[in-house]
Amino acid sequence: MNDQRIPVTLDAVRHAAKTLSGVARMTALEGSRHLSSLVGAPVHFKCENLQRTGSFKLRGAYTRIAGLSAEERAAGVVAASAGNHAQGVALAASLLGVRATVFMPEGAPLPKIAATRDYGAQVRSYGQVVDETLRAAQEYALATGAVFIHPFDHPDVVAGQGTVGLEILEQCPQVRTILVGIGGGGLAAGVAVAVKGLRPDVKVIGVQAAGAAAYPPSLAAGRPVALESVATMADGMKVGRPGDIPFRIVAELVDEVVTVSEDALSSALLLCLERAKLVVEPAGASPVAALLSRPEAFEGPVVAVLSGGNVDPLLMQSILRHGMAAAGRYLSLRLRLSDRPGALALLLRVLSEVDANVLDIGHVRTDPRLGLAEAEVKLHLETKGPEHCDLVARTLGEAGYTVIR
Repeated sequence: MNDQRIPVTLDAVRHAAKTLSGVARMTALEGSRHLSSLVGAPVHFKCENLQRTGSFKLRGAYTRIAGLSAEERAAGVVAASAGNHAQGVALAASLLGVRATVFMPEGAPLPKIAATRDYGAQVRSYGQVVDETLRAAQEYALATGAVFIHPFDHPDVVAGQGTVGLEILEQCPQVRTILVGIGGGGLAAGVAVAVKGLRPDVKVIGVQAAGAAAYPPSLAAGRPVALESVATMADGMKVGRPGDIPFRIVAELVDEVVTVSEDALSSALLLCLERAKLVVEPAGASPVAALLSRPEAFEGPVVAVLSGGNVDPLLMQSILRHGMAAAGRYLSLRLRLSDRPGALALLLRVLSEVDANVLDIGHVRTDPRLGLAEAEVKLHLETKGPEHCDLVARTLGEAGYTVIR
């Protein structure tokens, strides 16, 4: 850890922990019996979704602003964020008596915008992705003299996020693997500095959404590489280029960076809600998605960092539907039946007997593709899983219906 290539030290993380005393909570470490059975070893959740402001971001933001001089504080601070860093900066600035302006992407969830304002910051909307918003905030800093608080690319921010790693080692000293989501890389870098400084035997695994995975090509190239575009439901991971400081740390200390699909993210969010009774946003659920995708790949005990829980209710509704479909809990199909009185009632009776719940039904009787005495029914069903989906389709076929899935 004395390597000059590492721009953040263990001592810096320890100093950040003292700075954050009485400000950031030591969040709970909760066991997951379901994931433990899948992995074959204990799995725990580090619940940063229950942190003040709903994510780990307060740690880095407060550490950075607390380190400013009186003159810098008087000039105010400016930040850019899709939501979690925005709230962290807003609260940290408010606690420290500093004026804050926060730039947020135009598509940022409304609850995150409202919460940022409620914490006392002035909010400005700009850009479609965080990288564009970052540039706008940096230009504002140059024009006004406000201090730019980067969401991940600053040693103080990384050190603050690293306090999560210190807490994990205290709460679960037997840990063998820590899974942590990566956007710009501040959290993963900070956790790696803390953990590798004290327990180099513990593996730190970064997790990225496949549609916003800038780290794998960057690590292959040996330098931060910008993606041409990012597309993921995990707005906390919509970062097209790794930060310079986090990248150096991740390249040196993080054991592996893996990617997860959108289906895996939505399934992970659903699992957190159903099994653990925890509201987690997609970026925060990425470590759980990695466990679901490759349960045999990680040595236990495992700690999965649930980095945030700030999710737009409308997005949550959409993601839950997606997650239930990915888990085989929804079945959509079309089928042909005779266009005669009682035919639809008979179909519904068959579905009832096989215990399939009809969520939506469409009945088409006039279509050039249909025969003279035919009708088509479009069904959206709630089922009990993939095996039940197959049973429903098979039962309908055996009852004489032409099923189109």
